Amino acid sequence: MNPTDTPRAALLDRLRRSAADPDRRILFTGATVVTMDPGLGTLPTGDLLVRGSTVVAVGPDLRAQGAATDAVVVDATGTILTPGFVDTHRHAWQGQLRRIMPDVDDLGGYVAATLAGYAPVYRPEDMYVGTRLAALGAVDAGITTMLDFSHNSRTAAHSDAAVRALVDTGIRGVHAAMGPHFGDWDHQWPADLGRLVEQYGSELITFRLATLATGEIAGPGLAFGPAAARTAAELGVGVSVDAVFGASSSAAVLDWERQGLLGPDLTLIHATGLTPDAWRAIGDSGTTVALAPTSDAQIGLETAVPAVDEALSVGVRPGLSIDVEVALSCDMFTQMRALLTVQRMRAVNAGYGTGREPVRIGTADVLDFATLQGARTNGLAGVTGSLTPGKQADLLMITAEEINNLPLNDAVGTVVLGSDARNIDTVLVAGQVRKWAGQVLDVDLPALRARAAASRDHVLEAARAARPLRAA
Repeated sequence: MNPTDTPRAALLDRLRRSAADPDRRILFTGATVVTMDPGLGTLPTGDLLVRGSTVVAVGPDLRAQGAATDAVVVDATGTILTPGFVDTHRHAWQGQLRRIMPDVDDLGGYVAATLAGYAPVYRPEDMYVGTRLAALGAVDAGITTMLDFSHNSRTAAHSDAAVRALVDTGIRGVHAAMGPHFGDWDHQWPADLGRLVEQYGSELITFRLATLATGEIAGPGLAFGPAAARTAAELGVGVSVDAVFGASSSAAVLDWERQGLLGPDLTLIHATGLTPDAWRAIGDSGTTVALAPTSDAQIGLETAVPAVDEALSVGVRPGLSIDVEVALSCDMFTQMRALLTVQRMRAVNAGYGTGREPVRIGTADVLDFATLQGARTNGLAGVTGSLTPGKQADLLMITAEEINNLPLNDAVGTVVLGSDARNIDTVLVAGQVRKWAGQVLDVDLPALRARAAASRDHVLEAARAARPLRAA
């Protein structure tokens, strides 16, 4: 990095002091700009101007048009500017249990340990700590929008804590609320979602109704159907449906089609092992899909193969998601690479010995899934996901001159195949700096470590103490 005459620390100070100014201008100069806007494409060398919370211009030389006047100028030479990544589904409350079961073998094992074992002993404090830790990890890895599928909403206080964690982190958060699978709870969901929307809804915090596909795991009360669809419609929010797997979910999709419940405001998560007829219904209706590439493979969900080919065959370009940090990584680079590798392996394998040309996706596809399509899947297509003038300034400055990335030859390939969290130099969310010079801002790391460890220890000890009661 070679900033202009002003050192990085002084630049940050100027940005922080002017943060509340809706007309504050930031001009990034000299970067390779990967806009993910089909009309703008990639600029080998370009500038990007932010005013307040919004991208206002992208071009090869905005200085010549006077953009530097009254702007904080950031020399982005040697970096790649991209939209922030968009996570379409993560159970963020589990953050303090990261990698606690890295070798989980199946969905039943995950459900028994996490949803039936740990979840019932969570306090609001634990909801806050887990969700904030997940959100901070997301920002550190360049994820500027995270859908928190918060399926441990035992009380209103639990929900409040989860939402406050998103607010305090400064991420663009989508709180998707669902009641818990097992254990005692207040049964305030879904009625309490209206209060959350009214109390916390903002430019950065939006809401969705979260449900399961069927009643197989936790009973019919949490399953999607006409009642849930009516609740969502009354609140003006979308619906995210988890555990969309196999034959039973395929039948459910066709039921939803007959009932007129499919459509762009509905997101189906995983969509693994669905029938061709279910996929036909999804494609015909414009229903969105959130894939979880490493979750399907690592946990062994249904076919264990992420359904990217099935989605693309019916015209659905999916979003990508992290799912559960108890057994998986927490960054979007891993999801993009895993999906790219699995799809290309399947394509080549299917054509091997037949003479057929494999139909392979590329790095531009998975970056599209991780940005623009993720935003569309979360109901935020007009807000984020590309560096389009008029959209929110959710963006990343990725270093391209570090040992793992130099020399820069192909920007999209470098982002997808070469980069990791160490290359995320700067993160802006709605024009506000959340990571700068490789450091996430406004985090007391020793205090965070202590709070996360204390919460984890409470959860583990309380779960052990409760185990004989559950067994009885």
